[in-house]
Amino acid sequence: MASTLTKLSGRALLGPIAAVLLAGAVAGCQTAGASFTDASTAASRSADQGAGSAANIASLSDAVAARPNDPNAYNLRGTAYARGGDGRSALADFDTALKLDPSFYRAWANKGLVLRQMGRLDLSLAAYARAIELKPDYAAAWVGRGNVHRQMGQRDRALTDLSEAIRIEPGNAGAYHDRALIRQGMGDRAGAMADYSAAIERDASAAEPFNARGLLKVGNGDLKGALDDFNGALNNDLNYGEAWINRGIVEEQLGDRKDALASCQRGVSIVPTSQLGQDCLKRLAGRV
Repeated sequence: MASTLTKLSGRALLGPIAAVLLAGAVAGCQTAGASFTDASTAASRSADQGAGSAANIASLSDAVAARPNDPNAYNLRGTAYARGGDGRSALADFDTALKLDPSFYRAWANKGLVLRQMGRLDLSLAAYARAIELKPDYAAAWVGRGNVHRQMGQRDRALTDLSEAIRIEPGNAGAYHDRALIRQGMGDRAGAMADYSAAIERDASAAEPFNARGLLKVGNGDLKGALDDFNGALNNDLNYGEAWINRGIVEEQLGDRKDALASCQRGVSIVPTSQLGQDCLKRLAGRV
């Protein structure tokens, strides 16, 4: 029986059954002088919401008022604004930090990420390039610029930047994950599989690499291995609707229709707009 696995918005299908090219992740690290990093776990998303809260921004504004000439204070508040979705205020704070300290490479990288999120990709590239010029061994800037190149369709440049980030920081799980996206998009399924595995080895708490690797395993005909990976994704994020649907479709292919129906129902309750989830329910209705 032929079927397809969950395709998230804007993600391309690959392989005989289906593998999904995952989109880029959101930002977020909040320590003094820190830059954003790709963060895909549910815990990271919760941290983003907390960091962008009105209470946290108010506290950081008090710090800015107390230290108006401290670029770190503006950088920290800028990260909070960005994580709360206020890109305009974030850019204003990063620009102020850079006026106070033009060599503040973390603020340049943070500015690059916000510009990328706003779709201003040329300016984002320039900001990341400045961060790299100031701090050539700053892996986060290489990851950020690589993701901008990926969004621009410049896969070779993206691959080069992400590989450099990995050379600088071999433990960077996000860099492996993002390089896997590039390799998968270039048709290098074996390379993508290796990179997703490397990302999981370095950070087993992220859900997306498990889901992505599971989809590749489906394309390779390894349904039981894929099921293990979808379960790994759900162990990390029970609200990952696409992973529930993917698990349900694999369970259906393995003949476990009762479990498949329960998984697809759970997934559709989280992602009600998923056509693949709805199709799964229609196929299984009255057959369990």
